[in-house]
Amino acid sequence: MPKMKTKSGAKKRFRVRPGGTVKRGQAFKRHILTKKSTKNKRHLRGPTGVHETNMGHMAQMLPSAGL
Repeated sequence: MPKMKTKSGAKKRFRVRPGGTVKRGQAFKRHILTKKSTKNKRHLRGPTGVHETNMGHMAQMLPSAGL
């Protein structure tokens, strides 16, 4: 059987942490920031984890990650 390919969009957007969780970037902080409050923008800083209900999709998109 041929090797399973990783989704190229997923490998650019996600990193697998050593504990097996997946790190992702935070959404809603690219544009139209003037109508968002300072508190809202502050809470959107930094990376966050992928929810455990979506880990099945992550395992399909990143087959070599061992999820």
